[in-house]
Amino acid sequence: MGATLREVSTQTGLVQRRVSSPVGTITLTAHGDALVGLALNRPSKAPVVPTETIVCGADAGESAPGSGEIDAIRQDDDSLRGGFLADVAHQLSRYFAGGLCGFDVNLDPPGTEFQRRVWRALCDIPYGETRSYGEVALAVGRPKGARAVGTANNRNPIALIIPCHRVVGGDGSLTGYAAGLDVKETLLNLERAVGPQSTGGSRPRWRSEADLRLA
Repeated sequence: MGATLREVSTQTGLVQRRVSSPVGTITLTAHGDALVGLALNRPSKAPVVPTETIVCGADAGESAPGSGEIDAIRQDDDSLRGGFLADVAHQLSRYFAGGLCGFDVNLDPPGTEFQRRVWRALCDIPYGETRSYGEVALAVGRPKGARAVGTANNRNPIALIIPCHRVVGGDGSLTGYAAGLDVKETLLNLERAVGPQSTGGSRPRWRSEADLRLA
């Protein structure tokens, strides 16, 4: 199962959870039962309800993929939707351990219609593969919109799960990534090493255009 894009909601009653990972601190933000933000290596200015640690690979004392696990320091209260964010954190643990190729989580990224079309197209890029900005522009019906695609990538509020790291330059070079090109390279190397077939990777499943009700 893959991620599902939801209607843009009023961004009130947000809940955050911060986890550490092999690429640094990740801040997850949820609105109800949908993820509205995933920030890499960006300190949160808002109060954060508990911290978790994603342990995998060398940090866990294991070398084989699939050894990752969540070491929770404390749990969110159910009234704060902690269970939802704990599940997202667990999926991230499996991803970094090489045991997950597709995320099963509701997404509700705030953005314009074009931005959300681009982000949807990004989720169609298979695990372990890349596309150029021009190819994504073609996919969203804007063949001359490579620059606009780059801007939408830069404003992607749910990094990693909406995989803007899978978009590269026309010559295959790594270009532009808010968390840093070293993080982008790490994510791509992880996915290429695991490969989409080794864990039965799936592409995200999206709702119909009628259900998207894009803003």
